[in-house]
Amino acid sequence: MQFDDLDRKLRVFETAHDHCVLPGIYIVARLDGRSFTRLTGELCQFDKPFDVRFRDHMIAVTQHVMTCGFRVVYGYTQSDKISLLLHRAEDPFGRKERKLNSILAGEASATLALALRRACSFDCRVCQLPTAEDVGDYFRWRQEDAHRNALNGHCYWLLRAQGQTEAQATHRLLGLSTAAKHELLFAHGTNFNDLPAWQKRGVGLYWETYEKPGRNPLTGQAVVATRTRLKHDLDLPMRADYDAFLHDLVARAQ
Repeated sequence: MQFDDLDRKLRVFETAHDHCVLPGIYIVARLDGRSFTRLTGELCQFDKPFDVRFRDHMIAVTQHVMTCGFRVVYGYTQSDKISLLLHRAEDPFGRKERKLNSILAGEASATLALALRRACSFDCRVCQLPTAEDVGDYFRWRQEDAHRNALNGHCYWLLRAQGQTEAQATHRLLGLSTAAKHELLFAHGTNFNDLPAWQKRGVGLYWETYEKPGRNPLTGQAVVATRTRLKHDLDLPMRADYDAFLHDLVARAQ
């Protein structure tokens, strides 16, 4: 059988189940670290519950996937997770989910593996969001998840530092109210409200414009050029202010 005949026969098995995101639908891709509890704790021995070194690695990974060939409007990272909002008109690979998932997961995995000098991997899933309101709700959900995880993490590792086992610490926190968790931390010298904002709200990355002074090479006159750069924000707003912030970002993704 000739190559062209083989290609026509077998290509369908590779592409028959391709799913494409419809035009006009917002794409948010979420990356999640695989077995990162072992990676960050046993293999790399990062501090618990948060380590600035790991935070900076995740920021660097987010920066990379935002600049690896896709038009990404907003990147958000918390713990070992990254969420990416693509421009609404972005049409990479015909908006095929499998291409987005595989490429973004591969780029993120390779970037972190090179930084840590050990094998590690992310999975990726595409969220199809029909409205701007859904996009705002998605990122509010992720920020709330960051807040809840931060509170639970600080409480858990406080109990572990006091000598409790994994099972004991988990059981102690089971069913405990948010107020009670705050009280637990406060009783041992930690005011949760005073902890760094990036631990409680995650880190946002987005494009900003700035003015760069320069000189016209032909005339020698001083000029000011407008440039764009990727900014990472360690102090994201909350509640209504975050809603307004997200509204502006989603408008840029139109």
